Amino acid sequence: MKTVDIKLSSIEDVRNFVNIVSKYSMDIDLMSGRYVVDAKSIMGIFSLDLLKPIKLTAHAEDTDALFEDLKPYII
Repeated sequence: MKTVDIKLSSIEDVRNFVNIVSKYSMDIDLMSGRYVVDAKSIMGIFSLDLLKPIKLTAHAEDTDALFEDLKPYII
């Protein structure tokens, strides 16, 4: 399991982000405040406060490829 902070600044960012994480079979969660949503759910992501950084947690041992793909969003 690995956790990083990400920033999704636009609708285009959210769409690209969901396309990237959907390629992976591992469970990936996003957390903002007390809310936790599935990172593969566009509707779930839009329920979060996107003005602040969001915590991404990948529930797998080998997350290197995922985090390489998500580099533009990691802060």
